[in-house]
Amino acid sequence: MSWQIPTQIEQDIIAGKAKYQTFQTGNGGQSILQVPANSYAVIFGYDFSPAGGGLFITDNQVTVAQLNPTAIRFFETQQISFYTGTDFYPFIHHVNVETSQTFVAAAGLSSFSFSINNSPIARQVYITSTNDVTITHGLIQTATPATTGAIPVTSRTPGFLTYGGSAQLIQAQTNYGPGATPLQFMQPSPKDFQDFGLGLLPGNPDNQAFATPDATNGLIEANVHLAAIAADFPRNAATNYYLCLHYAIYSKTIPEQRG
Repeated sequence: MSWQIPTQIEQDIIAGKAKYQTFQTGNGGQSILQVPANSYAVIFGYDFSPAGGGLFITDNQVTVAQLNPTAIRFFETQQISFYTGTDFYPFIHHVNVETSQTFVAAAGLSSFSFSINNSPIARQVYITSTNDVTITHGLIQTATPATTGAIPVTSRTPGFLTYGGSAQLIQAQTNYGPGATPLQFMQPSPKDFQDFGLGLLPGNPDNQAFATPDATNGLIEANVHLAAIAADFPRNAATNYYLCLHYAIYSKTIPEQRG
C-alpha cells in the first residue's frame, strides 16, 4: 500500500491555501508534532521503517553466537498511535521476518537465519488537529486471551454469515497492557459483550485493539528492549525505527466539514 496527496489538499497546496510539510522522527518512542497557533494540520500519510533492523537469530546445528528467539519476537508487532488532545488513532503493524538458509559443507549441516525486514511501510491516513499531535511508537509482545464464549444469533450476528449460532468459543476479550489494570479489547463490542451474555464488563473495556504502555504485558519502548538485549544496540541506526509524516498546514480555523 502507498499513500498519495488527497486531491483537495493538493489543490489547496497549489492555490497557496495550505503548505505541504514532512515530520521525521524515530529512535525514542515519544514525539510531538507541533501545530502553529491559529492553524490546523491534516496528516494524510506516513512512511514507517520498523525497529529491529540488523538483528537476527540463527537456528542450526553448528555452534554460533545467536540471539534468543524471544528477543527478536518483540519486533514482529509494532504500534504507532496519534493523539490530538481529543481523538486517538492507533495503528498496529505486523512486520515481516526474512528467512535465509546456508549450507555448512564442512559440517554437512544447514543454518537458518531469521531477521526483521525494516523496509518502509507506507500508509494513507486522514487525521486533522488544531492541537499539537502526540506520536507514540512501541513494540507489542503479548495479546493475552481473557474471555471466550459462543456468539448467539442476533440481528447483527446472523447465522451462517457470522459466528452467530456456530457454537464456536470465540475469543471475546483480549488484554493489552499492565497485568493488574490492562486495557481490554472487547468483541464484538463492549455493548455486545453484555448483550451476548459474556458476563460483566471489566475495568478498562474498549471496542478496538491497541496496547497501552507496560514493559511486560503491553507496549514497550523499542530502545528499552534494545538496551536490554545489548547496551550498544540503541546506538545502531539500523535497529531503530523511523517515521516520516506527510501533512498539510492550513493557516486558518479548521472547517466544520472536513470530509
